[in-house]
Amino acid sequence: MTILITGASRGIGRQLAADYAAAGETVIGTMRSPGDLSGVTVLPLEVTDPESHNALARRLDGKAIDTLICNAGIYPDKGQTLETGFPHQAWDDGFATNVTGVFLTIQTLLPNLRAAQTPKIAIISSMMASHERAPGGSYIYRASKAAVLNLGRNLATDLKPQGIAVGIYHPGWVRTDMGGAEADIDLATASDGLRHRFAALDPTTTGCFEGYDGSPLPY
Repeated sequence: MTILITGASRGIGRQLAADYAAAGETVIGTMRSPGDLSGVTVLPLEVTDPESHNALARRLDGKAIDTLICNAGIYPDKGQTLETGFPHQAWDDGFATNVTGVFLTIQTLLPNLRAAQTPKIAIISSMMASHERAPGGSYIYRASKAAVLNLGRNLATDLKPQGIAVGIYHPGWVRTDMGGAEADIDLATASDGLRHRFAALDPTTTGCFEGYDGSPLPY
């Protein structure tokens, strides 16, 4: 099985790539500035740049991808206040990476997914995308993750007739640079849970919004 993971340079993406490689899967990890990751083929990708996507498509022309994990994301407004934060550029950057970047990645790699037997797309969103849970703050991150949840749900509808399943996932509050030291779970726990969720994804569950532990999440 061939798995492609965006944002594999650090955090959850790096852990997923390492764990899949250790399990004997063929893993392609994309990074803005490629570095070394044992057992993983590392390719450059800036998810906000259409030409970078075109270059990736040329590199992967004809190669089947069984599972695409759209993990690359940023949290540009962490800790900002309503009175002084959330500048225009942060909105642009957040949506360009967290929403448009996901769409461009999926659009670019559709031929590769269609070449697989049971293709899957896993989109890393967040529990913070939920409309029912609205504790305030982090407006850019919440809005962009809600948008990518909506994107994933609609892609699930359009791609189901082609046999491509799409799932949207909350990785948990993970102890990473983004999650912080006070987060609930470590990277290994998040990766193990997510990999089980991705394995369970199929056309009957396409469009799901779940936590890493399998819990259904409110939209």
